[in-house]
Amino acid sequence: MQTLPDIGLGTFQNTYRDECVESVVTALDEGYRHIDTAQVYDTEPFVGEAIESSSVDREDIFVATKIWNENLGYDDVLDSFDESLDRLGLEEVDLLYAHWPAGAYDAEETLSAFDELYDAGKIRNVGVSNFTKPLLDEAIDQLDAPLYANQIEVHPLCQQRELVEYCKSNDIEVVAYSPLARGRVIDIPELRDIGETRECTAAQVSLAWLREQDITPIPMAQTKRFIKENYESLEVKLTDEDHQTIATLDEGRRTIDPEYAPW
Repeated sequence: MQTLPDIGLGTFQNTYRDECVESVVTALDEGYRHIDTAQVYDTEPFVGEAIESSSVDREDIFVATKIWNENLGYDDVLDSFDESLDRLGLEEVDLLYAHWPAGAYDAEETLSAFDELYDAGKIRNVGVSNFTKPLLDEAIDQLDAPLYANQIEVHPLCQQRELVEYCKSNDIEVVAYSPLARGRVIDIPELRDIGETRECTAAQVSLAWLREQDITPIPMAQTKRFIKENYESLEVKLTDEDHQTIATLDEGRRTIDPEYAPW
């Protein structure tokens, strides 16, 4: 089973070709080796173009994408994933997620298609996103392939401790989207104070906090400044006291909460 890099670059809302390609190339140049996209983001072709133009070998890049809800029927998973591969210009991806347990999602049909893609070598790992504990149990029972990851919203304002621990107890990687709460973390006084003490930013504190819990953050960033700053969070070390302070910030406050969410 592949090792998941400690931090990734998200591409949600980075929908302008030139900006997206440049940000992915910049991230790879800075040291990132995990790029996250999705069918619904409309960034797959830009990610593929960036990988093609990068000096980093494809085998050194962990590429993840997601099947959108409307495409989660058995045949649609297979057909739409082939279209994703075409857009990415790749022969396989390292991780394929079911984006939400919604729309056409049916555990038996959807995950049987994922198993087929896994057996065919088109995907190296199977993932799910926004799955609760009961849905994870169902997925584990249904899949023949190992369930590699659950991508969920995690940040200091939405810590999801029980779900995170449940994933860890079942050897499921936790990948954190919106790890900066769409920028809200920079206004949290406690994170700013920790950042001042650790000589870093509040955003870097949030990313370091995730990493030190073996959670992989995938922050979206477009400019070289923030791409570099996020990557440099790997050098930030927090104390037990810092973690205790951050634990008090949990409000269960989501930034992504659609009507079709399973919670």
